[in-house]
Amino acid sequence: MSDGPLIVQSDRTVLLEVAHPAAEDARHDLAIFAELERAPEHIHTYRITRLGLWNARAAGHQASDMLGTLERYSKFPIPQTVAVDVEETVARYGRLVIERDDEGVLVLRSSDEAVLREVSGAKRIAPLLLEHRADGAYVIAAWARGHLKQELVKLGWPADDLAGYSPGTPHEIALDETDWHLRDYQAKAVENFFEGGSGVVVLPCGAGKTLVGAGAMATAKTTTLILVTNTVSARQWRDELLRRTSLTADEIGEYSGQVKEIKPVTIATYQILTAKRKGEYAHLSLLDALDWGLIVYDEVHLLPAPVFKLTAELQARRRLGLTATLVREDGREGDVFSLIGPKRFDAPWKEIESQGFISPAACYEVRIDLPASDRLSYAAAPDDERYRLAATAPAKLDVVRALVKRHAGERILVIGQYLDQIDELADALDAPSLTGSTSVDERERLYQEFRDGTTPVLVVSKVANFSVDLPEATVAVQVSGSFGSRQEEAQRLGRLLRPKESGLSANFYTLVARDTVDQDFAQNRQRFLAEQGYSYTIVDSGELVAA
Repeated sequence: MSDGPLIVQSDRTVLLEVAHPAAEDARHDLAIFAELERAPEHIHTYRITRLGLWNARAAGHQASDMLGTLERYSKFPIPQTVAVDVEETVARYGRLVIERDDEGVLVLRSSDEAVLREVSGAKRIAPLLLEHRADGAYVIAAWARGHLKQELVKLGWPADDLAGYSPGTPHEIALDETDWHLRDYQAKAVENFFEGGSGVVVLPCGAGKTLVGAGAMATAKTTTLILVTNTVSARQWRDELLRRTSLTADEIGEYSGQVKEIKPVTIATYQILTAKRKGEYAHLSLLDALDWGLIVYDEVHLLPAPVFKLTAELQARRRLGLTATLVREDGREGDVFSLIGPKRFDAPWKEIESQGFISPAACYEVRIDLPASDRLSYAAAPDDERYRLAATAPAKLDVVRALVKRHAGERILVIGQYLDQIDELADALDAPSLTGSTSVDERERLYQEFRDGTTPVLVVSKVANFSVDLPEATVAVQVSGSFGSRQEEAQRLGRLLRPKESGLSANFYTLVARDTVDQDFAQNRQRFLAEQGYSYTIVDSGELVAA
């Protein structure tokens, strides 16, 4: 027993005393295998989950390491049931192995015959297995490698996939490190990825996930398919690869709604891959257009549901997921784990910040009182309309003006969820707006004017959440968002974290209508930032507007 900041409870929840001197170190170590559930002012609540334990195990952490963290920081002895659960849950990972026999046949093996018998008899797994061989292994249907892994995770027996990967068509790719080099954590991420075979690398926005992708490509030296969120992101990937690698423009193709090129390195959007014509996926042939040796999934936490089905059939190809957060609002983290692969590398945001590779950020929640008339409209509204009323409250407009004035001379992003609100903000600030309906060429023009300072204030919708490189942005004002989305909170703060030539620190403001569902959703969104070690300062809007 120690005077530590943690209390570990028998229901697998862990309480963290935020004000304790060792709280930051405990949070750092705890985040490796536990998920933050609630983050009010004084006590944060984490939960130890099976998926969290398996991801930690896949990243190289042993059960003894995780229990050591709990014992080192806990005020009271660890409940015996928790210690046993952690050890037994971690031990489940890899008890089953998928591999190929000497003839290249896909088989499921285990040193524990009882486990093998249990899973082989499961209703959803039996159809995926063809025969039980004399050596105890089960032959897996050639098409079922991904589906089997999905079902095994749901059953609580995640398999270690050692069946190997198609090398793809060789293609020479080298990093051009003339005036730069991979940072230590980027090189370690690439190394861990190849040691594991396939999986996910988690790094903060601005920490160079694209360079990890380039490093993986230079290691694999094979034809590569890169899947990204939108066309702007595709072109940023292309520019970065041309700048950082030996690849030429003739070797990189774009496959999107506008262009259909297939080259040794092809960058495609999720949208085109999931586009349907007459009920069928119209561009599915892209997945087999070349003998891809590597598939890179950018912003893997946003992977559309149909792509999971397609990915289940791509298990023979090496897969790299890149993301700032494994949080998915649809709860399909288990599918990322089983189909893309487990977490292979994770660097906490604050750790990268302390090394000077991302900008420090101050986070503020600005609470706004609704006028009596708006308050009455809100109270009388149906439940499904209340968030929009609170999020788009006209009272937020004066606060946005005050913040833009306070940070005059800086590069400012004003972010909204609703198109009419975005138009209103753009008119009030005399600033251009950028939404989903803005053409790709116009988006790139506006982004470039923002980068060079010609346009210091830009009003954007959620299209700017993902894979947009705006290194000199120092202020973000979040006026409304996607309800309680933690992944969106991560992406929006991430727009500010690239190191600044100006040397300015980042300021992230969220405007919240007090005593409404807007405030409730804000608390959920902030869980991600609390998990990464950021804290919010609550500011009353009156202080800003009066100033």
